Amino acid sequence: MLVFSTSDKGGTGRSVTSCNLAYRLCTSGRNVAYVDFDFGSPTAGALFEISAVERGTPHENGVHSYLLGETGVAARIDVRTASDRPALRRLGPRAGKLLLLPGDEGGAEFLTADDAVVARCAELLLALEQEFKVVLVDLSAGRSVALELVLKATALPQLRSFTARWLIFHRWTRQHILAASGLVHGPHGLKQTGKECGHDPVELLESVRYVRTAVPAPTLPGSVDRRPAQTAWLMEQNAALKRLASANQLGASALLGETPMEPVLQWREQVIMDMDVDAKIANPATTAAYADLARRLLDAATWERF
Repeated sequence: MLVFSTSDKGGTGRSVTSCNLAYRLCTSGRNVAYVDFDFGSPTAGALFEISAVERGTPHENGVHSYLLGETGVAARIDVRTASDRPALRRLGPRAGKLLLLPGDEGGAEFLTADDAVVARCAELLLALEQEFKVVLVDLSAGRSVALELVLKATALPQLRSFTARWLIFHRWTRQHILAASGLVHGPHGLKQTGKECGHDPVELLESVRYVRTAVPAPTLPGSVDRRPAQTAWLMEQNAALKRLASANQLGASALLGETPMEPVLQWREQVIMDMDVDAKIANPATTAAYADLARRLLDAATWERF
């Protein structure tokens, strides 16, 4: 399965949620490859706490260099052995592989997705898809060349038969809902660009699901400082956002899931582990949300026509 994570805006929690999703899939026994296609800001190494590549690889052998033909093999890093976090190195024998293909330190966005770059992209995705249960590709935000690149690559005959999923991340605000809808349905969005690249628009939309991130609870237990009028207003706004999401084709039937507000992630973007919950640092609802996203991603019922 090829999974492409994208968003219209930055700051949606796309990368940190994708890393946590990859981690949850790994702990459930799946072999997972995480490919950092955020060429201008490759930070997956920092999220997995691998100090040697926290801003991308400095050796000019990252994904960016590979796609440009400047290196024959893209760097591959075993997160379970390279992470500075001891707990990530002690996942146990039942966990699967977790491989990171980092971007290049100091990389930049491509100007065009020419045929040679598209061919190398397809070659990379094909090789990874045959080796791993899930290949998770973290794209740049917005209508980027990275988006066009993978749409062109997955339209090629050698990748057409493989299962592809598109996860669109957005915060639970009016602006983010409208932006996420525009990224998929608007001018030069996923649907239009995919059609221009050779995809069937209907089939492409069937492979799209949305992930709401950092969703606040209008009636959070223990919020003793919250006044009744404030709680009522927040519940009203939450209902209005649900109506807006439905009107813009981001309703419940198109939703993969949502993640709650998590204090840990407001201070430090990282993988949230069960041990963080046991230590009373992270909230149980956060790990439950990530586990549910991982389950629904692989559940065929999630992807039935809506």
